Amino acid sequence: MATPRTDPRHQLGRHGEQLAAQHFERLGFTIVARNHRTRHGELDLVAFDGTVLVFAEVKTRRKGGGSPWESLHLKKRAQVRRMAAAYLNQVPERPRGRTLRFDAIGVILGADGELAGLEHLEGAF
Repeated sequence: MATPRTDPRHQLGRHGEQLAAQHFERLGFTIVARNHRTRHGELDLVAFDGTVLVFAEVKTRRKGGGSPWESLHLKKRAQVRRMAAAYLNQVPERPRGRTLRFDAIGVILGADGELAGLEHLEGAF
């Protein structure tokens, strides 16, 4: 059995999260947390632009592997909200934004592992 560090799905997800983080940075955000663990699960990215604190769920697929949004169902969205609430309670030194937002980033990778597409849904849920 593969460990999480060698599991191809885990590696795919981490690569997609890195590309999503770079996307946020290009938009002027600072990544304040990556893979923050809570009792409800793990937040992919938390980003801040000085005004908005964003909790981002990143879904990564290989080209031809289906839509990244297939697994962003109601149960998952509710879980992300619970994880965000836990983060807000666990991290008192976090940035204070005027607005909280839940975004979704869909990353599509080509066969070579290079970025083939990225869709950013602001305020996705």
